[in-house]
Amino acid sequence: MILPEQSKIDPKAWKRTHSCGELNKNNIGQTVTLMGWVNTYRDHGGLIFVDLRDREGKTQVVFDPEISEEAHLMAHKIRNEFVLAVKGEVISRGEGAFNPNLKTGEIEVRVNQMKILNQSEPPPFNIDDHGEIGDDVRLKYRYLDLRRTEMKKNIILRHKVCLLIRNFLSERGFLEVETPFLTKSTPEGARDYIVPSRVNPGKFYALPQSPQLFKQLLMISGFDKYFQIVRCFRDEDLRADRAPEFTQLDMEMSFIEREDLFTLIEDLMVHLWKEVLGIEISKPFPRYDYNEVVSKYGVDKPDLRYGMEIHNLNEIFRNTEFKAFSEVLSKDGKIGAIKVEQPQKFSRKNIDDLEIYVKSLGLNGLISIRFKEENQIQSSLGKYITEEEVTLLKKEMQTIPGDLILIVAGNSEKVNEALGQLRIKLARTLNIIPEEEYNFLWVTNFPLFEYSQTEKRYSSMHHPFTSPVDEDIPMLDNNPYQARSKAYDLVLNGNEIGGGSIRIHRTEIQQKIFDLLGIKHDETVQKFGFLLEALQFGAPPHGGIAFGLDRIVMLLAGASSIREVIAFPKTQKATCLMTGAPSEVSPEQLKELHLKIDL
Repeated sequence: MILPEQSKIDPKAWKRTHSCGELNKNNIGQTVTLMGWVNTYRDHGGLIFVDLRDREGKTQVVFDPEISEEAHLMAHKIRNEFVLAVKGEVISRGEGAFNPNLKTGEIEVRVNQMKILNQSEPPPFNIDDHGEIGDDVRLKYRYLDLRRTEMKKNIILRHKVCLLIRNFLSERGFLEVETPFLTKSTPEGARDYIVPSRVNPGKFYALPQSPQLFKQLLMISGFDKYFQIVRCFRDEDLRADRAPEFTQLDMEMSFIEREDLFTLIEDLMVHLWKEVLGIEISKPFPRYDYNEVVSKYGVDKPDLRYGMEIHNLNEIFRNTEFKAFSEVLSKDGKIGAIKVEQPQKFSRKNIDDLEIYVKSLGLNGLISIRFKEENQIQSSLGKYITEEEVTLLKKEMQTIPGDLILIVAGNSEKVNEALGQLRIKLARTLNIIPEEEYNFLWVTNFPLFEYSQTEKRYSSMHHPFTSPVDEDIPMLDNNPYQARSKAYDLVLNGNEIGGGSIRIHRTEIQQKIFDLLGIKHDETVQKFGFLLEALQFGAPPHGGIAFGLDRIVMLLAGASSIREVIAFPKTQKATCLMTGAPSEVSPEQLKELHLKIDL
């Protein structure tokens, strides 16, 4: 709607001279034109103050009837989120009126002309509100949510990270190569999103879970340093750090060993943290063997910003009279323990609650031992534990009077998992995680295969193109499921931010892996025949890694979910509340695709 007051204004005379975030005292005396949204509106009787906002920031503009009665009258019509153009002189706010929270806080613009470019309905939430806004409301009106300062900062940060990555890798000889979105469905661990082909009735494309096969083909093609910032798609259950469509930094290199890749990636991470946060990250990052990290922290992506490591007590209780422990040891189980930080904060009730939590993780219970003076302890285990065992326990756990240790026993995998989760829960409860600290580590030598209890078969722990450790290749003939792989993950503060491996580049080993996974010959040819054929034409040794770009930006932004750093994310049910996707399609579209809906 064009307001009558604007009819005299020549639209050709309006051109933005500055953003709303760049004016300062050096601009005092200049006549400027600003355009943006009304962030706040304050009528002080004679004067009307408006904070005008655009992507770059805010500038206070002032409507004074003594400067322009026409602009002042028009200003009475504006409301929050109206889109304005204003012209006026930059003046100082005056001593004592500066706003140190704004880049433009030393100045204001005294308006002599104003144009309403567009009006706005009252928004469903206050754009400038720092309070809680429901996620459903934010996602439904995402275009308004993105106007909020915090969201703008996150999206700008994401752009900066992508630019830094591209420049860093380009300077080191990498080429960015795009790979197809419409490709072949292959088993990679999660369900594919499939796309029906209209021109090939009854056949389907799949959206890529990753560019894995294409980047290996690029190595065979001779492009020995490849990267891509690429969208990937996985039809899987969602969590705070997962989405049905996500972005990877994907990389591959030829003629490298694992340490070559580690050096490059460490340099990249140091560069990002320095340029984005101004933080110096030390290198090299520590390396942990998979078995070591799981036995010590209970998970393969540990947070090293706090202690409470897991201790194995099997040898201490090897000759125990406590039946529950002896039964576990007879079945090759594990007795594990952690020493609690700030033990004085834990009452009997707190410990009982922790036992309920441990039982929810599939174990029979939790035993606590609180150490008193000398060899005195307070524990339900008291009458079963010998003085020698107490002495060994104190030495192993490095205890002093007042310390509290928590013990669980059972299947080794369940014990590690339970103590790993308990360690995280305790750290969060005690609020001992230093938020401004960044601890990177590499996890290496993952098992080549893992057994699925639900499917009752072995599968690749990473993917079937991962190379076995050289010395374990003979094991593929006689003890294959104990072989280790040349896979590695980069972990930061309990988050796996990247994972990769040195790949298989010899046809006979790749075929053997397919055989061990139980992939029949016909299926191998159908799904991977093109790769097996390509490997026969001089495939170089190669390896790579892929990073969750959303997750990296989330950590750099200090956000709690990747949805905070994605412009238009889906919900945890993989829906878009803003557009209504996924949605039904017309019968005509289904007919063109030779599809019928059978619910």
